[in-house]
Amino acid sequence: MISADFGSPQATLFLLLGLAWAAVSFPRFIRWRTRTAMLKAIPTLGPSGFLSGYIGMYRFFSNGRELLQEGYDKYPNGVYKIALMDNWAIIANGRVMIEDIKKAPDAQLDIKEANGDTLQVEYTLSKQVILNPYHVAVVRTPLTRNIATRFAEVRDEIVAAFADLIPAQEDWVKISAYTTSFQIVGRTINRFFVGLPLCRDPDWLDLNTHFAVNVFISAQIINLFPGFLKPIAGHFLTRMPASMKRANKHLAPIIKDRLAKEEEYQTKDWPGKPNDLISWLLDEAKDERTVPELVLRVLAVEVAAIHTTAFCSTLYELTAHPEVIEPLREEIETVVKESGWTKEGISKMRKLDSFLKETLRFSGNVGLSVSRKVLQDFTFSNGTTVPAGVTIGVPAYMHHHDEDLYENADTFDAFRFYNMRSREGESIKHQASSPNLDYIAFGAGRNACPGRFFAVYELKSLIAHILMSYDVKLEQEGIIPAYEWHGATKDPSSTGVVLFRKRQEC
Repeated sequence: MISADFGSPQATLFLLLGLAWAAVSFPRFIRWRTRTAMLKAIPTLGPSGFLSGYIGMYRFFSNGRELLQEGYDKYPNGVYKIALMDNWAIIANGRVMIEDIKKAPDAQLDIKEANGDTLQVEYTLSKQVILNPYHVAVVRTPLTRNIATRFAEVRDEIVAAFADLIPAQEDWVKISAYTTSFQIVGRTINRFFVGLPLCRDPDWLDLNTHFAVNVFISAQIINLFPGFLKPIAGHFLTRMPASMKRANKHLAPIIKDRLAKEEEYQTKDWPGKPNDLISWLLDEAKDERTVPELVLRVLAVEVAAIHTTAFCSTLYELTAHPEVIEPLREEIETVVKESGWTKEGISKMRKLDSFLKETLRFSGNVGLSVSRKVLQDFTFSNGTTVPAGVTIGVPAYMHHHDEDLYENADTFDAFRFYNMRSREGESIKHQASSPNLDYIAFGAGRNACPGRFFAVYELKSLIAHILMSYDVKLEQEGIIPAYEWHGATKDPSSTGVVLFRKRQEC
């Protein structure tokens, strides 16, 4: 018989190792059991087994609209979950849930981490974009404050871009709505961001427009892989090294010149300093003022800004509803005569603002809005607790087509919000850039999209220019080219055609 000597050094060592293992493993086991119980308490839509979860994920990607609508109808003002490759998507429906998310502190529900996961920034951009998102402060403050100051340049570029890409002709000309939208928006925002002549450089524009598209497409593909395979997928799908090299060729000389000027004058506010995105980033960057770092931030802002599907959707809706063209033209002509082509003038175009907001409500491309990564267990006001590590989102399309929120929600009403603003005490409400519990195209609360003000002014300016300069119509009257759903995201047709001709005066 073998007897154990519990007083021996070896036995003591094994005992201590066992206790250490238990001390580490037991709390982890408890957290795992607690997390499992929390998730089990949340209703599941679709398959949820180890293997059937893959089927659920495929169904979500290929039939996202149907699945989200089913969940919206089945769990009104509630919470449910859908199986992803190696995690869960938590879907929250209704105003109360949005209010709960909106009120939660960033330490509990974080938008940066949610966006980082959605765009897989570690591979498509850089993890640093999430770790220190100082470019967001640039978009929120100096960029937005300078819309009025730089508006004349933006207007000039809109006129030039349309003249180059869609010359006004007497006969109808077929234009690719999707591709041309990218080109026009690319030039417009780059006039604001980096100015002439770079904003018209073909290589710079080609880089930015294709890079923006690749970021979203690559992220969608990477998110189809389980966590342990994401680095491999990211390695093969990323365009970042090549894009950085290409962007560096254009931006490095500009950035180095700005840094040299600061050194020469011993101040950030040197004479003749350009008022553009590069200067705003340099002012905000603090210690991160290297050329690669600043090139990265310019690309990150470009990706967010060149999200041209809103312009393409707006163009489709405009041509699908010819009855709104004359009322919009009358408003634009009146305002321009009074205030000119200015930020102030664009602000006064209330019917145009309503038309844009209705487009964003009715056919906007935002999939899961108000997205947050759960950093600490979070309990909704209905008692549902969501564990740390998952992401919460609200299905914007279903929310915006809810009859309890909008009368005749499935009917496009161009002046819906104009009429709302005509009510007593509501003249400043219901603007396209103003999110609320019913309208979440730009998110909600303090974390609403910081670039929404520029986006709205830009889109209104583009549509106003079209209305004043062209007649437009669909290739097939009243039939918008079919939208394409990719998971929770609704995108306008990439092959649709819109016909343009020089405006015929009545």
